[in-house]
Amino acid sequence: MTAPTVTPPSPFDRHIATLNRTDLMSLLAARHSVRSFTDRPIEEGAVEQLQAEADALNERLGLSIQLCLDNPEAFDGRLARYGSFRNVRNHIALVGPTRSGLDEACGYAGERLVLLAQELGLNTCWAALTYSKKASAARVAAGEKFVCCIALGYGEKAGVAHKVKPIEKLGRTAAGSELATAPAWFAAGLEAAQLAPTAVNQQRFRFELAVDEHAVRTRTLPAVSCGHIDLGIAKLHFELGANSVSRDWSFA
Repeated sequence: MTAPTVTPPSPFDRHIATLNRTDLMSLLAARHSVRSFTDRPIEEGAVEQLQAEADALNERLGLSIQLCLDNPEAFDGRLARYGSFRNVRNHIALVGPTRSGLDEACGYAGERLVLLAQELGLNTCWAALTYSKKASAARVAAGEKFVCCIALGYGEKAGVAHKVKPIEKLGRTAAGSELATAPAWFAAGLEAAQLAPTAVNQQRFRFELAVDEHAVRTRTLPAVSCGHIDLGIAKLHFELGANSVSRDWSFA
């Protein structure tokens, strides 16, 4: 009998596996949007890990994420200057086949790369409009969509914390009871989701605990833009926070 093939953990999973809950929350809290970068090339080891993670995500989620290095043209236009981007030489292109759920998948996958980049000493910024898709080196095949991208490099500064909503506005229990009575993993998930970056800091997502207290339903609220991308980002954060306390739960 042939032994089943075991897929090795991706770079992101290897890094996260070394973190306890305190270190995980520190990582989520330390990552801030950075729009101005130095000329320093990304170290080869970091490139290899980011590429390996992108490859793993593409296979797992059916995406076509691409690491675009030394491609300053993508952030060299009027929109990039309007968005206060400076010297963005590298970016991650979030591309995938046009289908239902694509934006959410790109948000989830992209944030894995963002947090991995943070662990590797890099800085990032999500970008939905302030870059040029035509000037990006990313390849977009017929039937695919370039959803958004992530500016990447060594920042001039570490950035500053963004505004967040209280967790009471981000989640609720099925019975509408106080969050203090919810399982510890649910509260931990909300605390991690609270730190998720979203377009214009809107945080227009909700996590709802099911009656059985083992499942979580998610939904987006009317948003200025990028609502489903933001939900994908927030779901990764929630997953990481909840898993740091218990694995006895799932998304409904």
